[in-house]
Amino acid sequence: MPQVFKIGSYWVYFWANENDPLEPVHVHVSQGEPGSGATKIWITRAGKCILCHNRSQIPERTLKNIMEIIEARGAEVQEKWIAFFGEARYYC
Repeated sequence: MPQVFKIGSYWVYFWANENDPLEPVHVHVSQGEPGSGATKIWITRAGKCILCHNRSQIPERTLKNIMEIIEARGAEVQEKWIAFFGEARYYC
């Protein structure tokens, strides 16, 4: 699973197998080691974040800050997605 970057103790990453057909661009976030109960955040074509779910129960204020950082680095996330998966589709 490719790590996109870290924010403090939180990992921002892709799962290597994102289904067939490939899901829209998104990241998973978990504190510490990645797991199946990670939070999922869609990345829009404009680089904005949309929360899909918060299964890892990141506190609201912390999640807001994480999403702001992901948005600030949205172009980097999209570039890394395309470099890894070879294509990009968007939720919106």
